[in-house]
Amino acid sequence: MDLIEHKSSESMGREPAAAKLRDIADQLARHNQLEFERDGVRYSVKVPDQVTLALEIEVGDDGSEIEVEISW
Repeated sequence: MDLIEHKSSESMGREPAAAKLRDIADQLARHNQLEFERDGVRYSVKVPDQVTLALEIEVGDDGSEIEVEISW
C-alpha cells in the first residue's frame, strides 16, 4: 500500500483544541482505530494494542509548542 499522509493545521480556541484531542483519544480507546477524511474519501486506520507515545513540550520567549506522537 502507498503511504497516505494527512496533515492539518487550523487556529482555534483552547477548548475546541482540547475537544479535538479528546475525540482522537476516544477513537483510540473505544474503537482501536482512527478515522479521517481526505479529498472526500474516509479512511480508517487500525491501531494495535501496543503503541509508542512520544510527548515533547517546548517553552520559549517566541512561543511554546506541544507535540504528541503515537507510533507503532
